Amino acid sequence: MTELRRGPVVPQVASLLRQRIQRGDWRPGDRLPNEVQLAAEFGVGRSSVREAVRLLAQDGLLDVRHGSGTFVAAGTSDTSDVRRLVRRARVLEVYEVRRALEVEAARLAAQRVRPEDVERLRADLRKRQDERGGDPAVFVDADLAFHRAVVELSGNALLLSLFTAAEPVLREILTDLVRHETQLPDSSAAHADLLDALERGDPNAAVAATVANLDPVLRGLGSTVA
Repeated sequence: MTELRRGPVVPQVASLLRQRIQRGDWRPGDRLPNEVQLAAEFGVGRSSVREAVRLLAQDGLLDVRHGSGTFVAAGTSDTSDVRRLVRRARVLEVYEVRRALEVEAARLAAQRVRPEDVERLRADLRKRQDERGGDPAVFVDADLAFHRAVVELSGNALLLSLFTAAEPVLREILTDLVRHETQLPDSSAAHADLLDALERGDPNAAVAATVANLDPVLRGLGSTVA
């Protein structure tokens, strides 16, 4: 039985399946063992295997044929590389817009925040931290709630409208990132720094904390797409 590390199970199972495909254990057109067999091999539940297979199917690595089984997709390496590049390019563009929007929102919020607003932000940040390592969708919802609160505190209705318009796309992209990317940087310290800067009413520090939060992901995405 394969031993998994502590932490989210699905990304690890997806990574193990990806590695076995890439080293040629299963060739294009080969049928994978069924869910029961893979669950036993990895020591996880069938639902974790099913979700990992779904993620790899999204990337074009696997072909799920209902009633027949799961097969390694034809032209796997070329197709999956292109799909990953397209996905990362889309994420990069959205993150570039997000950075511009949230940097200005943080600067304005630091000038306009009230003590009662800080308490709300503190509660939002606690919820975000509590959800780290749990269900990706729940964590992303908590993360976006904190960021939305900062944008609201900017007092700029247009910035808030832009964030609201981008939020569904951000939610989809971030959930996908958290599920797929096991090397995402931990931005907890940057979030805490942002809250501290807002509480002190320091616009420059609020901007710096926002940049520290978003730029590591931007750099990683940019280096992969380039």
